[in-house]
Formats: sequence, C-alpha cells, structure tokens
Amino acid sequence: MKAMICRKWGEPEDLRLEEIERQALKRGQVRIQIKAAGVSFATTLVIAGKYQRKPPLPFAPGTEASGVVIEADPACKRLKVGDEVVAVLDWGGLAEETVAHEVNVFPKPRNIGFVEAIQLAISYPTSAGALTWPTALDVQKGHTLLVHAAAGGVGMAAVEIGKILGATVIATAGGARKTAFARAHGADHVIDYGAADFREEVLKLTGGRGVDRIYDPVGGEVFAQSLRCLAVEGRICPIGFASGAIPQVPANILLVKSIAVIGFNYGYYVGWSPHDARFEQADRTFALMERIRGWCEAGLCRPHVDRTFRLDEAAQAMRALLQRNAVGRLAVVMA
Repeated sequence: MKAMICRKWGEPEDLRLEEIERQALKRGQVRIQIKAAGVSFATTLVIAGKYQRKPPLPFAPGTEASGVVIEADPACKRLKVGDEVVAVLDWGGLAEETVAHEVNVFPKPRNIGFVEAIQLAISYPTSAGALTWPTALDVQKGHTLLVHAAAGGVGMAAVEIGKILGATVIATAGGARKTAFARAHGADHVIDYGAADFREEVLKLTGGRGVDRIYDPVGGEVFAQSLRCLAVEGRICPIGFASGAIPQVPANILLVKSIAVIGFNYGYYVGWSPHDARFEQADRTFALMERIRGWCEAGLCRPHVDRTFRLDEAAQAMRALLQRNAVGRLAVVMA
C-alpha cells in the first residue's frame, strides 16, 4: 500500500510517498480502507519532532481518518466488515490503509461524507468534551460562551455545539472571510480581532459583566486578555496553543474573580498520553461520539472542509494549513 512516510524529523516537504507493507492486525483491531484523512497543526509538530509524543521512525503521520472496515479481528464486538467509520489513530492516517483499536473507531453519521467526517475524529469530540463534560466548561443554556479562532476546525465545532447547548456564542476570527464563516455556523456575535480589541468588544456586548465560559485554542496574549473579560465564577478552557506561546496564569486574577482555568486534552482519553487510557475511557468516548453522531444526523452540526489534496500532495496540505488562510479543515483524499 502507499503511504506518506516520515523518515526524519523535519518539514512537510521532507515526507515521501512510499510503497510499504500492510500493518499486522492485532487483537481487538480493525483494518480500514481510508477514504480521507486530516492534517492539523499537531501533525506538523509531530513530523518536526516537537510534539509531546514521538512515533518511532519511520512512520506515516496522521491521527484522524474516515473509511470502510475491510477486516476485523474476531475479538471486536461493535464493528464488522463494510462499516463506514471515523477513526482516531496513534499515527498512520496518511496512507491507503490503516489499523486501529476498535475503541478508537466509531460509526460515521449517515448524512456526512467521508471527507467532512475527518473532523469527527478529533475536532468535534475535543470541542464537545470541553463544552459538555462537568469536569471542563460544562456549558449550560443561558451561558455566554466566547470561542476563539472560530473559523478553525475546533473553533467551528465549538460554535455549533455552543448553540446546540443553548448558549449565546461570541466568536473571534481574523478577516472578512473568517468572520463570515463563523457567523454562518451560528455565532450570535463575531469580533474581527484584526480590526478591534476583542476584550473591549466582549465587555461591550455583555454590559461589562464578561462571559461565563471561554474556549481557547490560541493561548498566548489571547489567553491573558481572555481572563480579563471573564465573568465572576466563570471558566476558561485552554485546548491548544496555536499562537505558539504558552501563557502563564496570573493566580491573583483567579482569586479576585473566583474564576477557574480548566485544561482539556482529548488525546488523553483516546490513548495519546504516557498512561494509555483509551480502554478504561472507552464507554465515555463512545457516548460522546454517539451524541455527536446524533447532532450530525439531526442537521445540527455541519463540518466543513475548505480544500482537499491527493495523498502525494499531503505536504502541500500541511503548508496551506500553516499559512492560516483556510476556514474549517483541510483534507487528504485517497484516490
């Protein structure tokens, strides 16, 4: 089978399309014929050797894929050959085939195409878990939710899910195309952070009170200013640092405003941490994915892919991502 292979830590252009042997199918795993795979900022960090976990070289990058089950180990309980699925992978998504643990593979919504479905592997459950789980933001009807980077994959999902939950959603994005995109996906108010100070605008929109919940994939100065437009007893959830800067938390603000900073790492629940929690968390992740599938099949979630690329164009897809001019997600589609 063909796969894009990383043989040394480096840039997207260092990847090479190669013919490789099929992976062995282990107990409790399924083999998937990949229809589409995602690329993300995390993917670019993985191939650069800068991510918190490093696959053994050589490897095919890619942690999210959609496709069809073509083989299932007898120990598998839910899945069978022919099932259309969405898969969370340790790596191996940029390939014609992959294998995955059954606990990391979920039914694809009937009304979502394979290309759009890549977002249901990581982006949507990251946002859904962060917004709905009591240990995270626990967004409730009537809350005001601020979503940063609302034209990106996780931001778009957070806007949609925030509206499903009954929140008033304030979104930030950069430029006319991205702000229009955030509005089209349901945001009640959209702030162009390139044209206005989002902190001031949020305080104006909330009558000086601030917002109840903040979803932050950006970090850096965005996080610092977000703390200052959070209401008393509010919560902010950092889920990534797309700005490249990891902020320091001023504990005095937390104390004075009785606010909480709650991180959310969906990767922990699907086996990406030093302690592999995917099996003990399987019931929880399956319930989350079933909830998302229900939202999709009810037409409440509308995952969007901005552009598609062939497998041999995966480096171009990553480079386009790094240029930060896409809305929604970028996908690699298998021939």
